[in-house]
Amino acid sequence: MAHIAYVRVSTEEQNEARQIEALEKRGIDKWFTEKISAKDMNRPQLNAMLDYVREGDTVYIHDFSRLARSTKDLLEIVEFLQKKQVHLVSNKENLDTSTPTGKLMLTMIAAINEFERQNLLDRQREGVAIAKREGKYKGRQVKQIDDATFSAQYARYTRREINKRQLAEALSISRPTLDKVLKDKGL
Repeated sequence: MAHIAYVRVSTEEQNEARQIEALEKRGIDKWFTEKISAKDMNRPQLNAMLDYVREGDTVYIHDFSRLARSTKDLLEIVEFLQKKQVHLVSNKENLDTSTPTGKLMLTMIAAINEFERQNLLDRQREGVAIAKREGKYKGRQVKQIDDATFSAQYARYTRREINKRQLAEALSISRPTLDKVLKDKGL
């Protein structure tokens, strides 16, 4: 029966220390940590953790939003863990899926989290629409990348000297911005 921790932050700029500190008291045997968005379930460390866990293990997370962004994804992960007879414990929500009450609360909390996120996105869209209508919103400022610097670093990337994350770092931009730059350049 192993104690496993899954820790996630969305971007390279964010720090996972707060989550790690909160989970250390659980006597963790194996850590799975990553810096990636939870927009979908295509996350290397999440998949490695799901593959690693065995019957009787317990997975500890800081809170549900670290595991999944949508109710559907969260419930899918929980169902997968339950089939493997693995328990899930969330620090923030003080919830243990090994109990019937924990299972019920998990479903309710996941639905509320998704509802709150959708409301936040709706309010954000409404605010942007108002600002655009009033001429106050100009959109995000596009990061200017020197063509010579881009060409040199992209050449390193195509020669497989650096990976995509390292290319973004070399250009001092985020991965999503890099993806947009590559798409705009037709690469």
